[in-house]
Amino acid sequence: MIHNLGNQNSILNQYIAELRDEVVQQDSLRFRFNLERISAILAYEISKNLKFTPQEITTPLGTADVPMLTDQVVIASILRAGLPMHTGMLKVFDKAENAFISAYRKYAKDESFQIKIEYASCPPLNDKTLIICDPMLATGASMVMAIKEISQNGKPQHIHIASVLASSEGVEYLKKQLKHGSFTFWVGAIDDELTAQAYIVPGLGDAGDLAFGIKTDSHQ
Repeated sequence: MIHNLGNQNSILNQYIAELRDEVVQQDSLRFRFNLERISAILAYEISKNLKFTPQEITTPLGTADVPMLTDQVVIASILRAGLPMHTGMLKVFDKAENAFISAYRKYAKDESFQIKIEYASCPPLNDKTLIICDPMLATGASMVMAIKEISQNGKPQHIHIASVLASSEGVEYLKKQLKHGSFTFWVGAIDDELTAQAYIVPGLGDAGDLAFGIKTDSHQ
């Protein structure tokens, strides 16, 4: 199932507009903060689909039955751009376990590329709810490879994929590659165009660079 939250009128669209704005982007602190705020909204929407059990809570004046989250959530982020999203998710799911995956594009001289996974740290996933975050879903290849990599740690009961921006092509790739699994995709906006170099248009640029500064690619 695909949830495009940008189709609804909400404050989320203002945060996404600031992420896209080339003037506002010059403030990396603001950029990271908007990623966190968008992630918190995505987390809240995801929470509506999780399991809750009534629990009796004692107050100073009596007791109240309150639905409490019973699913064990694992938040996974693709480094490095996913770190602000991870922070936003943790502010909502503060009892979540955590996983991290290092993935990058290894380019050839003809500008084609392969996705490489260098590192993955993950708790056991059996029967847990996995939320995996990456701000940009371009081709979808990095996300699919990251899921396959951390799935070696067990089979979650459901996978929620969270992105700020996605391409239509990337969404279709996810649906095709993960059609036999149990997953839901949550996104702030979907753009139609993907360039030959696999950049989303209009997109917003390189989320990792905008959040943390330009890097030297040692994998060339």
